[in-house]
Amino acid sequence: MAAAARRLFLVRHAIAAERGDKWPNDAERPLTHEGAARMRSIVKGVAELGVTLDVVLTSPLVRAAATAEILVRGLEPHPKLVTTEALAPGGSPSGLAEELAAHAKARAVALVGHEPGLGELAAWLIGARQPLTFKKGGVCRIDLPDWPAAPRQGTLIWLATPKMLRALG
Repeated sequence: MAAAARRLFLVRHAIAAERGDKWPNDAERPLTHEGAARMRSIVKGVAELGVTLDVVLTSPLVRAAATAEILVRGLEPHPKLVTTEALAPGGSPSGLAEELAAHAKARAVALVGHEPGLGELAAWLIGARQPLTFKKGGVCRIDLPDWPAAPRQGTLIWLATPKMLRALG
């Protein structure tokens, strides 16, 4: 792609507490200690790949917001962090595309969210018939010609599992 391409990174939240009696409200489930530690290691791997970001957009759910904070703290320079309802479960690819349009000056953006939404967004962007699968802490890079994102205009550059990224870090 041309040098003007926009880099979009999709990041699934790290390992969170299980649903159940302790966390009846799904939106409030936090990362586990193991999940936070693994995410810090994953971010070191992301940094080893030379990733720099202008802005990180995150779902408002606690587990995604905590993952996004780890990402922001682990990258230099620290990107701006923005919470958006567009990344909450049940959001649409077109809604996320509109959200990206609000960050028109950004060249590199990360979206921290949930499955199946991230996998569906990736498929929408690259024209895949099936959603991509993201493990907890998984990351992919999709290059786009410009914001707002549009269906079938993206190019999947890489999709990395948490284990791959931890090995790099």
